[in-house]
Amino acid sequence: MNKIAFAGLDVSRETFERLEAYFSILKKWNPAINLVAKSTVENAWDRHFLDSAQVFALAPKESKSWVDIGSGGGFPGLVCAVLAAEHAPEMAFTLVESDQRKAEFLRTVARDLNVPVTVIAKRIEDIPPLNADIISARALAALPLLLNYAERHLSESGLAIFQKGANVSNEIAESLETWRFTYEEYPSATGQDAVTLLIGDIRRV
Repeated sequence: MNKIAFAGLDVSRETFERLEAYFSILKKWNPAINLVAKSTVENAWDRHFLDSAQVFALAPKESKSWVDIGSGGGFPGLVCAVLAAEHAPEMAFTLVESDQRKAEFLRTVARDLNVPVTVIAKRIEDIPPLNADIISARALAALPLLLNYAERHLSESGLAIFQKGANVSNEIAESLETWRFTYEEYPSATGQDAVTLLIGDIRRV
């Protein structure tokens, strides 16, 4: 079977076509509910899809449960779910998005692409602990607040994967005032000054 290189992964033609179909649905829905900034729609393949795929490339594939918070248009969570359908089919995905219209978009894409995900249309603060192996977020909140969500919803050995911007050093320093954690920092392949943080052993001071 021919494979296609995508964000450092070898994906099947079927997976690639699922992502292309996702892109088409995004462009159709975006004018009505503003899933991504209008200025980024035409270059969404790089700005959103490849940016999300690099998160999956860094994630441990033996993980069984992945929770994406503040999923919005599905970045990175739904893109990772599409990739996991091929590369880690045992991994279960939950997307948390409090905006009802965006949640319906996520359900529509997942159904049309035949990718199994659970969509929870509630605020992350209002959900019982999810005991996830992985929790991810992109452009959602400052790191101290993200760590608060992660501590609540990660399993004891779970891993947080957060995409952050140029202010990441300040956010880490601020977080260390009230939290202890281990972390690895990976430069983004799609955004200057952007990084992906892999964070574990999260505990309050």
